[in-house]
Amino acid sequence: MSENNDFFSRVYGVVKLIPAGRVTTYGAVAAAIGSPGAARMVGWAMNKAFSHTGYLPAHRVVNRNGMLTGKHAFPNANTMQELLESEGVRVKNDKVMDFQKVFWAPEVIDLSHHENS
Repeated sequence: MSENNDFFSRVYGVVKLIPAGRVTTYGAVAAAIGSPGAARMVGWAMNKAFSHTGYLPAHRVVNRNGMLTGKHAFPNANTMQELLESEGVRVKNDKVMDFQKVFWAPEVIDLSHHENS
């Protein structure tokens, strides 16, 4: 279980860096923490995001096509879209409009020195 906790912590560390008005993907987060190919596991971490203490902009993580596939993890079906739209991200039919324009690509980072921050 601690391995999952470490993975989830690294995922949350990247998610906290996503700027308002931007989105990223499960796969981009996985790559940023050095686990390319672990997009599904990032999705699991995002489903558990509400148990994370502190603010986590989980609404900014979408699938590789810009779809709001994680909306089921929010309090209601419209919450994810409403949060994105409040930041200026346009959404239509559960898909981020101008996806390439608002996509934020996290750098591959070493979060080990950020653990105490």
